[in-house]
Amino acid sequence: MFDVMVVLPLIATGAGAILIMLVAAFETFRKEGLSILGMGLFAFAFFVQLTVDNSGDITPFAGVFNGMLVANTFTKVAGLIILACGFFSAIAAQTYFTQNKGFVPEFYCMLLFAAFGMLLLTMVAELITLFIALEIMSLAVYSLVGYDRRSVVRSEAVLKYLMLGAFAGAFYVMGVVLIYAGAGSTRFAEIGATIAAYGFLANPALVGGSLLVLFALLFKAAVFPLHAWVVDVYDGAPLPVTGFMATAVKAASFAVLANFLTIDSAIHQEWLIFLFYISILTMFAGNLIAIGQNNIKRMLAASGIVHSGYLLIALVALGSEQVSGAIILYYLAAYGIATLGLFVALSYLSGVEEKRTVFDDFRGLAKVRPYSAACIAVFLLSMAGIPPTAGFMGKLYIIAGAYQAGHVVLAVIGIVSSILSIWYYLRLIVVMYFREPEDDFAVAEMTLAPLGTMVLAIGIFAISLYPVAW
Repeated sequence: MFDVMVVLPLIATGAGAILIMLVAAFETFRKEGLSILGMGLFAFAFFVQLTVDNSGDITPFAGVFNGMLVANTFTKVAGLIILACGFFSAIAAQTYFTQNKGFVPEFYCMLLFAAFGMLLLTMVAELITLFIALEIMSLAVYSLVGYDRRSVVRSEAVLKYLMLGAFAGAFYVMGVVLIYAGAGSTRFAEIGATIAAYGFLANPALVGGSLLVLFALLFKAAVFPLHAWVVDVYDGAPLPVTGFMATAVKAASFAVLANFLTIDSAIHQEWLIFLFYISILTMFAGNLIAIGQNNIKRMLAASGIVHSGYLLIALVALGSEQVSGAIILYYLAAYGIATLGLFVALSYLSGVEEKRTVFDDFRGLAKVRPYSAACIAVFLLSMAGIPPTAGFMGKLYIIAGAYQAGHVVLAVIGIVSSILSIWYYLRLIVVMYFREPEDDFAVAEMTLAPLGTMVLAIGIFAISLYPVAW
């Protein structure tokens, strides 16, 4: 029974996606009904994931899955973040499609399939299963980006995303082949045992294979220099999909990156210098791109690259006494709440066919819609790392951990990057509060996004009070 509870969130998202695919064929289930069904399935899976006690490594249905899945506290929290991202993305989509054309009943089905792939990704302990999970997630997200086939912008975005995914897939498969050649197995435990017995650098196939797999996972995490076209893809996708990609995909990517790097301490140690420079370049490349943006979606996409840089700092310091996987998950939760909050608010305020997209479109928002402006300001301040928000606590944990682990230069550069980012986050706050309104910001009624925005804004402060204790 306990094994069933461990995999029940997977079953709920996978079976729920198939259920929505089936009921979408009936006209009695229309847009509102499907959105409520989608939100309900995410809420159910989140509740089950929350109530299961995953302390210690658990191998659910070891005989059936042959030990390919492992659940623990890390996978539990990563799964909670992914399911919460799915739930609030469904709320954003409900509001978005009251003002925008192009709804297809299969939208929520793809959202659940993507979440299924992500949950599987966090639990895998074997490279072939990891590839299957990666492809389930990727194919569903491709469909979400390009579901509106009449839109040239969406088509361009999905084409670029497909090319990025093809590169990542090719790197990954070549890496797995080399690792199998070097270790004789694709299981994490057996690869770790081979490295412990014979050493890492003594086996060129393992070195080359791990580098290629690392490249593939960094592609998914959108870090420098693999961030090409990410801003275009995020800009071309519908707002709820962009929010889902910026949060859930990033959470799944960094969860699996942390799992891969901890197969054996030798893998982590040998790629430490590589990750060190990649984190610095990612932060500054993202900041330079974000500073030059006038479009809010593109600015948020570029800032997501910067946040990947902060998470890489945590990966560099991972394994030391000061930094554990808990800090990575805390930062992902803080970043996810702020980013999702912004995208949920934009899904509500951007208007018909996303007519409000640039900074100037939000002039004087605070005088017309003060609550929405206040929530957006809270999200931006959290992303900038201003106390007492969750974003500040997340950056504090990462930078303090890196400093205590001996990576002083990285900690200082992280602070400098955070100071640089304040400029483009405060820019929108200035526009909202210190410009006169030229728009009445008319929005659709009977939508859930305002409630979701308020809940997420409260969550920013609630998370900031939660200490990293496990």
